[in-house]
Amino acid sequence: MISIENNLGFIEQFALQVEDFRSYWCDNGKGNYTANSTYHKNLNTLFSTLISNSTQIDYGFYNLSYGQQDDNKANAVGLCQGDLNQNDCLRCLNNSITLLTKLCPNQKEAIGWYDSCMLRYSNRTIFGNHHVDDYPKFYLWNPNNATDLAVFNQDLKSLMSKLIDKAIAGDSRQKYAAGSVNVTVFQNIYGVAQCTPDLSSLECDQCLEGHVSEIPNCCDGKRGGRVLSPSCYIRYEAYPFFQSTAADNAPPPLSLLSPPRHSSSTPTPSPEGQGQGKSNTLRIVIFVAVPTVIVLALIGFTCIYLSRVRKPRKISESKSDDEGVDEEEIITNESLQFDFDTIRVATDDFSYSNKLGQGGFGAVYKGRLSNRQMIAVKRLSRDSGQGATEFKNEVLLLVKLQHRNLVKLLGFCLEGSERLLVYEFVPNKSLDYFIFDPIKRGQLNWTSRYKIIEGVARALLYLHEDSRLRIIHRDLKTSNILLDDNMNPKIADFGLARLFGMDQTQGNTSRIAGT
Repeated sequence: MISIENNLGFIEQFALQVEDFRSYWCDNGKGNYTANSTYHKNLNTLFSTLISNSTQIDYGFYNLSYGQQDDNKANAVGLCQGDLNQNDCLRCLNNSITLLTKLCPNQKEAIGWYDSCMLRYSNRTIFGNHHVDDYPKFYLWNPNNATDLAVFNQDLKSLMSKLIDKAIAGDSRQKYAAGSVNVTVFQNIYGVAQCTPDLSSLECDQCLEGHVSEIPNCCDGKRGGRVLSPSCYIRYEAYPFFQSTAADNAPPPLSLLSPPRHSSSTPTPSPEGQGQGKSNTLRIVIFVAVPTVIVLALIGFTCIYLSRVRKPRKISESKSDDEGVDEEEIITNESLQFDFDTIRVATDDFSYSNKLGQGGFGAVYKGRLSNRQMIAVKRLSRDSGQGATEFKNEVLLLVKLQHRNLVKLLGFCLEGSERLLVYEFVPNKSLDYFIFDPIKRGQLNWTSRYKIIEGVARALLYLHEDSRLRIIHRDLKTSNILLDDNMNPKIADFGLARLFGMDQTQGNTSRIAGT
């Protein structure tokens, strides 16, 4: 019989071991093994092979398998943060092997995260299976609150968007991005986004975008946070935590940043130091900070005043539905503007054979640019109900929106009476093409239907809550839900969309909108 004292001692020792991992998971649902079993031997051989062959890999991603193709085959994946050098990467993975096999002594599948690396093993295929694994998923956060929350959240979303674009552009060796943004004079945000490089760019984008959308659920208002899953992770902090020549600030004390291990309860901050030293430091900060803030505020007010004197706004801050968007705001963005002849050639002079469909505001054509990129061109009819207002509205909204379940606007054309919108080409047409066809309807099994429903819901959540703008589509219907080659949904047609303020809960329309 084990005494209570021995139990407490064991628990305390176990807790100290867990502290070494930020999070870990022993999956009891994927099978167990016994000591010296075939799987146990295969796993040990696999880890020995990983360590011995590690000198051949210098980009921080390891994937190995050992054993026959059966339930006892051992598979492992090791991923180090992209800035980690090879020696530190190997040290982190070796520590992971030692700790994870102790914490999960008989589970065939397990995963553990340190700050700088992740180790995962299983008896099933976990590499190159063209599938995003987002289970298990863990949230960790810094207990300190951000200041100027609205600006902080906006800059955080902008930073994460840039990091995702950079990460998904990586190759089969590394999909990693790190960067920072200055929020205020006294506050920066440092961020990292990384996928396992066996994911395609589309899969990596899907994984990272999904994690960013989780930030309001786990870390809203916090100065730091992480969302971890087997296929990718994101992290942001108010201090530099990756190798960067631009940032050499020391991180806050670890006690302030240690997130919960194997749980999601809010960590309790440690008390700050007290005494005369703190009082003197505070007095110095006040003497330096207050004049600086006053000077910056005066400069800001002066710039705002001069900008209003030199160029009065053409649009009031509170626009009605029927008011337009300044055309100069579109035309000045030359990087998005296409030449009409380029579009005409790409669509074979808008030939009938390239026509994809006809909507209430005009026809849509398939095209191919000179670089072989496929495009879809929406050509607004001259007598359509969608005038300059809807056209400009759609351009300005879509260029600011980036989500895997929203159709991507590549550019536009304003030439004479021609108004064209150029989108990414989505090959499977729209949802109504399937569900209202008695034959094609059979292609939509329950798995496909669920994926479409989930994708549309994710896009709406992004539009309503998680994007930098708050947008109500107002014309959501099956013909405006496009399907890509993997039957992933993409919401299109933002001509009637309505922009809401972040704190606005209702709005009035002066005319009927939508179908």
